[in-house]
Amino acid sequence: MKRILIGFVLGLAAVAAGVYFYFSKGLAPVATDSAPLPFEARLAGMALHARIAKEMPSQSPIQPDEANLVAGARVYRENCAECHGLPGQPETAIAKGMFPHPPQLFTGHGVTDDPAGETYWKAANGIRLTGMPGYKRSLSETQLWQVSLMLAGADKLPASATAVLREPAK
Repeated sequence: MKRILIGFVLGLAAVAAGVYFYFSKGLAPVATDSAPLPFEARLAGMALHARIAKEMPSQSPIQPDEANLVAGARVYRENCAECHGLPGQPETAIAKGMFPHPPQLFTGHGVTDDPAGETYWKAANGIRLTGMPGYKRSLSETQLWQVSLMLAGADKLPASATAVLREPAK
């Protein structure tokens, strides 16, 4: 039994030493264009989805009326569009250089099938190691909900909100 325990401890020490060597010698992929580590995306995604499911709000304190959707479009243009894109616009150079790649919210899948509470959680808290900042210290709760509701209904926005998103850059 003592030999098994010693073998187990030595095995753990060898694995820890190997991991330390791998990172301390600069062998780990850290550039934005490097391939992810094995299981990196899976483990990070699993943790993120579990945390969001546990903490995201289930109901919005504001209504997705036209005024809030237009305000959400303005908040989005000011704070989100550089990374997540605008309808009918090409992807920005900043977005092309990020890892993980930020989803382009008006192209393809988007977030219209995500609950607004999930988008609210992501915008408020940010996502570690992705470049997605948390905005709860810089935007009001109302602004966070406005942009979250606007994105949840991005496929059926009123013309006034769509017009804000399509305004030429200043």
